[in-house]
Amino acid sequence: MHFAGIDIGSRTIQLVVINEAGQILLSLQADTGFDPIAEAKKLIGGLSCDRIIATGYGRNLFEICFDALTVTEIKAHAIGARALFPGAQTVLDIGGQDSKAIALLENGKVKKFEMNDRCAAGTGKFLEIMAKTLGFDIEQFGLEALAAEKGLKISSMCTVFAESEVTSLIARGNNRREIARGLHSSVIRRAAGMINRLSSPGDIVFTGGVAKNPCMQTLLREKLGRPILIPDEPQLTGALGAALLAAQHNGAQD
Repeated sequence: MHFAGIDIGSRTIQLVVINEAGQILLSLQADTGFDPIAEAKKLIGGLSCDRIIATGYGRNLFEICFDALTVTEIKAHAIGARALFPGAQTVLDIGGQDSKAIALLENGKVKKFEMNDRCAAGTGKFLEIMAKTLGFDIEQFGLEALAAEKGLKISSMCTVFAESEVTSLIARGNNRREIARGLHSSVIRRAAGMINRLSSPGDIVFTGGVAKNPCMQTLLREKLGRPILIPDEPQLTGALGAALLAAQHNGAQD
């Protein structure tokens, strides 16, 4: 039997297919675009699976169109992270639209969580906008920031005001890499604040597309002084969790 999980995010869509043993058989990714359901249909195509569960911000649309079960991103990332790292007690997920810190119980269930979903600050979208403002490709943004000897302090966390502040710093001749490092540090301060409010000890699993950013990885370890575990493909964690839940065959509606 095959089971699938699809994570319809604000920036990308991830699909994971597993077998009964929980082994990943297939993983696919596509840009969300302006019509996420059309992109989701392309991804699942002629896929044959016994059950599919959706998560992410577009899960409710998927539920209506495909009569599928859904699960919240919080639960999906908790399940996926624990499957990858059984000893983990905290999950930090930074995606394109929001960021979440999740504390887990010993049995892997969600204990409590903190979430930033009211503005772009502290998310992948924030970093994407700032990279463009500085003239960097988003794929190289983290490496450029790491190359700086120091980071300039960014006062504003509002995306609009931060973009204006960055433009002013550039106009005054400040080093672009130092500005980039300061922007990364501002995101880390917000993420670390969420984690610290959870008061959850132990290892942290860093998930979501932003977890691939090397500067974010380095600064998070420095800021918290704790082990940070990063999946090989951190953006697939939510889809994996949804697929694993599909394999459980009960209690999936969230």
